Amino acid sequence: MNAYWVWWIAAAVLVGAELLSNTFYLLAVGIAAALGGLAALLDAPLPWQFVIAGIAGIGLTAMAHQWRRRRAQPSALPSFDVGQSVRVEHWNPDGTARVAYRGSLWDAELAGQDVPRADTLYIVATRGSMLVLSDRRPAA
Repeated sequence: MNAYWVWWIAAAVLVGAELLSNTFYLLAVGIAAALGGLAALLDAPLPWQFVIAGIAGIGLTAMAHQWRRRRAQPSALPSFDVGQSVRVEHWNPDGTARVAYRGSLWDAELAGQDVPRADTLYIVATRGSMLVLSDRRPAA
């Protein structure tokens, strides 16, 4: 079997695996393997095939990473939870709290050390699934 077939089979397997993962990283590596196969078809020596595939793989993976980061930028829209009041169920020893909000209990933390512990506080931000609380309702 010619070397370029090995490269192209590897590229097809990687692109097929990409269809299952949907991350675009395997697509980048698959394209790099196809370029290594193209180099083999053009009778490039084996070390040059690996150099071409390696450089292409690094460059295309970096491009895929940058594309994913730009696409995953957080929205500039404010959270619908900001400004809502919550009722503190209990305070934990580490300074966090369990609060009742939207029919369930949530983990929460104070926005700053100067925020007093109260029974009713307001959501000023979210960090993942953690609510950030203050004693003052944020401005609209």
